Amino acid sequence: MTHAHNPAAPEGATGILVLADGTIIWGRGFGATGSAVGEVCFNTAMTGYQEVMTDPSYAGQIVTFTFPHIGNTGTNDEDVEADSPHALGCIVREDITAPSNFRDQKPFDQWMAEQGRIGISGVDTRALTRRIREASAPNAVIAYDPEGQFDIDELLGKARAWAGLEGMDLAKEVTGHQTQLWDKGGMWRLGHGYAPLEDLEASFTRPHVVAIDYGAKRNIFRNLVKAGAKVTVVPAKTSYEEIMALKPTGVFLSNGPGDPAATGVYAVPVIQQLLEQDIPLFGICLGHQMLALAAGAKTVKMHQGHRGANHPVQRIGGGWAETEGLVEITSMNHGFAVDGETLPDNIHETHKSLFDGSNCGIEIIGKKAFGVQYHPEASPGPQDSFYLFEKFVGGLS
Repeated sequence: MTHAHNPAAPEGATGILVLADGTIIWGRGFGATGSAVGEVCFNTAMTGYQEVMTDPSYAGQIVTFTFPHIGNTGTNDEDVEADSPHALGCIVREDITAPSNFRDQKPFDQWMAEQGRIGISGVDTRALTRRIREASAPNAVIAYDPEGQFDIDELLGKARAWAGLEGMDLAKEVTGHQTQLWDKGGMWRLGHGYAPLEDLEASFTRPHVVAIDYGAKRNIFRNLVKAGAKVTVVPAKTSYEEIMALKPTGVFLSNGPGDPAATGVYAVPVIQQLLEQDIPLFGICLGHQMLALAAGAKTVKMHQGHRGANHPVQRIGGGWAETEGLVEITSMNHGFAVDGETLPDNIHETHKSLFDGSNCGIEIIGKKAFGVQYHPEASPGPQDSFYLFEKFVGGLS
């Protein structure tokens, strides 16, 4: 890491990360050429890099992978959570590993190039992770030029001019733009792929879940189908009247990127109307935060966020009092959190992080409405958290 104005690139350096404080990190570029500005975070998962890059919750972010060997399983057309990547780029320790997996269809660096996403290898990701832990997630520009030619002053100016995620509504940027019945299959099985929804007519007799898409991962919809629901997906800004016209049995509030307070400007009034009508609600990640805001709590920007597939979460009561104390191993991806100190009297805190004690679950007293901060559909446990889908869909009538 250096602090200098327009220094020459070290020999072999074709990638660069310029932090807003002037720190310069050199590396070897891969994927697409060009530059992108966003927030640098880190993810501690050992697998699932393709899922991470396509998760809409990573919009506006550059992901540092702490696992050093990225690329060893290659890429395929199944391990994606959206039609295209939403993370701006990634930073890795070693050069992209050659694929060694029977499901591989193309190398990760080739996939990154085709998807227009920038990567840098050869970076001391431990040092960068420690820097984020100590000083919080920085704004930065990531860039790749095969000739190693960079205007660092220009890149630094872009990093400093970027407003950051706080106050930014990104859900409106990543949401789908039309209402549609989820017909893209159920759960994945080895050798079979995603289970086809062979008889959509039969699904019409199932409980009808309207899922508000703030930047949803596809696997959430598959889990709702597995739990027994018919799912209709609607855009983030769908009105209360439009939702009720679909005659939902319950409403799901999805994950998504950005500042929940900014998204809440249009989302919270809709959720409050749904609560007034006693419509059952289930929220995940950003959806959990939206539910908390609608009930009177507040959200805060976290120092470094939680991103990884090994986060222990403990059940602490509420609707899960009979299993109080049990610990789930969960997948997380969030840079904002519900402020547990602001929970009003009508909210039970049901889950908390064993890493830092931050809020990871709520339920609203007297309502069929609950949410969790983590991602039960990712199943790192592997089945620790599927009960949430069963509780939601099983409680619909």
